[in-house]
Amino acid sequence: MWRGPDRQKDLRRSCQDAIREHKVKRTGSVIWDAITHFNNDDGWAMASHVALSILMALFPFMIFGTSLASFLGAYAYADTASHLIFDTWPDAIAAPISREVVNVLTVERGGLLTLSVLAAAFFSANGVEALRVSLNRAYRVSETRSWYVTRAQSLLFVVVAVLVIMAISFLLVLAPLALKLARQFAPWMDTLISAVDNWRILIAAMVLVIGLVVSHLWLPDGRRRLYDVLPGVAVTLVAWMAGALAFASYLKEFATYVSTYAGLASIMIALVFLYIIAAIFILGAEINAAILNARMRADSEQRPAP
Repeated sequence: MWRGPDRQKDLRRSCQDAIREHKVKRTGSVIWDAITHFNNDDGWAMASHVALSILMALFPFMIFGTSLASFLGAYAYADTASHLIFDTWPDAIAAPISREVVNVLTVERGGLLTLSVLAAAFFSANGVEALRVSLNRAYRVSETRSWYVTRAQSLLFVVVAVLVIMAISFLLVLAPLALKLARQFAPWMDTLISAVDNWRILIAAMVLVIGLVVSHLWLPDGRRRLYDVLPGVAVTLVAWMAGALAFASYLKEFATYVSTYAGLASIMIALVFLYIIAAIFILGAEINAAILNARMRADSEQRPAP
């Protein structure tokens, strides 16, 4: 009996199963490579270094940004920066830290080019340098640029971040007026306008995505394409949300930080949260590096031997 079409269907199904199995094995090898390199190359210690550096750079960054913004007339900078930085944190962690940030930023300072403000810019750049070191390790590259080039780039990142927040603060001052006018002259768009009322969270998420992409592209040594860094950025975002929700639930149900650390509870909570986020950030870069290595191995296997 002629079974040509059935035979072709069986062959096609077996080929699809083989391709699916190959993709599963390749995904598993990529994840195993990333986790193994993270563990063997002091990823946990680097996460601790990044978390502490970011916590130490947070207040200097806000001080430098407020001084520069006041010099340029952007007086809504403090409120905007507080929302952009802390809206992606769980409320239990962000609330006490943001209150202290506002208290620090309400202190008047002499001017832009004072020694304390310049020191604040320097310490802010240290947080960027910690990210650079962790990304270089994750991408398995050695830094070839001079120290003054990388330090200048870190300072440039700080200044650009401040200018971006200033620009957003100008826009956010106009946003309530624009929404009021839209409700007045286009009441039929009230449903859409109500959805836009959550613009702070949307802008904070957008700034987070852009910051992650820029960090992966330009902080570590070497060149990478946007296509090369998107998997790690996506993993970081998903794991960030999951980790933030899990840690917030843990604080609500089980943690006793207040009774254990008393007045230092908010700092300890923020440090543990930043440690989790830093580990997730480094793992995202490890995923990108493992995918690049797997792609290089596949290309070398397909290339004919001389």
